[in-house]
Amino acid sequence: MFYTDGKLQYPVRVETPDPVFARALQQAIGGVEGEIRVALQYMFQAFGARGPVKYRDMLLNTATEELGHIEMLATAVALNLEKAPLSIQEQMAADPVGGAVLTGMDFRHVLSAGLAAMPTDANGVPFDASHVYASGNIAADMYANVTAESSGRVLATRLYNMTSDPGMKDMLAFLIARDTMHQQQWLAAIEELGGSAALPIPDSFPQEQEKQEFSYVYLGHMTDGSIPEGRWTSGPSMDGRSEFSGQVSEPLGGVPKLAPARPDSGAQNGQT
Repeated sequence: MFYTDGKLQYPVRVETPDPVFARALQQAIGGVEGEIRVALQYMFQAFGARGPVKYRDMLLNTATEELGHIEMLATAVALNLEKAPLSIQEQMAADPVGGAVLTGMDFRHVLSAGLAAMPTDANGVPFDASHVYASGNIAADMYANVTAESSGRVLATRLYNMTSDPGMKDMLAFLIARDTMHQQQWLAAIEELGGSAALPIPDSFPQEQEKQEFSYVYLGHMTDGSIPEGRWTSGPSMDGRSEFSGQVSEPLGGVPKLAPARPDSGAQNGQT
């Protein structure tokens, strides 16, 4: 069960409503870097978590917090829309040059939501959950979560730099701080699971069953035969089990050969 007391996790205030910024805030709600994504990601990871209950509980707690962040951002969108023009005439009266705010808005904030937030990104594309990752492997999921929080924090800092409204900066500063903590907690969970020693994921698969001659070699595919050398081409591997090396990739298989097209497959006569 989920509970709410109807209060925001952190104060949301807007001193100068900005309908265009409301559209930008939609990315933090329904974009691939947004709060709907991480709320669903942590929730479904928790629903499928096996093993120590503490990981499930941590995921569920954080998922619930992210639902609260959606509520904060939706409130911020609505407050930024409170003085939005509702017609071209209203816009023209406020701005004789014409249309700068209205054309910068998401029209669906007026037409579909009645000056409220929607589960969409900044271009009005509905969130479709295609970026929700819940693999059932706790280590893989923790790495995915670090990535999600990192891209979310990048977005939040861009939004922070996009606005001059003190209230919006204050709210975003809070969300940026929570992104910091969430990055740290997922990394702490990875460390608890063994850190780099838990690699490769899944560590339950016997590594002797993979083609180990390819396990730690960086393959270069540049036409001039060069290899971009770095930490990934020499020295000990990150899991401590081998040494990195680099070599030019060469084709090990032949030209693929497929059977002729079937007569009833819709192919041309010359293919059959």
